[in-house]
Amino acid sequence: MNWFEENICRVVGDGRHTFFWYDKWLGNTSLRFKYPRLFELAEDKNCKVVEMERLGWAVDGRAWVWRRRLFVWEEEMVRECFVLLHNFILQENVYDTWRWLLDPGHDYTVQGSYNYLSNTDDIVDRSTIDDVWHKQIPSKVSLMV
Repeated sequence: MNWFEENICRVVGDGRHTFFWYDKWLGNTSLRFKYPRLFELAEDKNCKVVEMERLGWAVDGRAWVWRRRLFVWEEEMVRECFVLLHNFILQENVYDTWRWLLDPGHDYTVQGSYNYLSNTDDIVDRSTIDDVWHKQIPSKVSLMV
């Protein structure tokens, strides 16, 4: 995960545009990284939050469809995941949005990103940034990136 992905998260409203496993919407990491074994065993890895909620994400809910029968320790992971989801409520008339964590107003700006990269004492993997500005890359490619 690069510095940009680490500093954004999804704010779920109606859950229609947020991927259950892939997006970082419930805590500081996506569910595919928090529960890699469950992600590996899940039949539908591209489901949205609203789909999982409608099918029922309780321990015995229909949202959980696995490629095979779960071992006891894997079922315990499902219970742990359910505890996180138990009090989560979708908001029907509110759209899902992205939140930029590096700005108090949570709005993404190029200037805010530049200021963060220029002034931070944190160690940042600058390889992707350096590739964009590398002089041996044709300008058309650099602009496209």
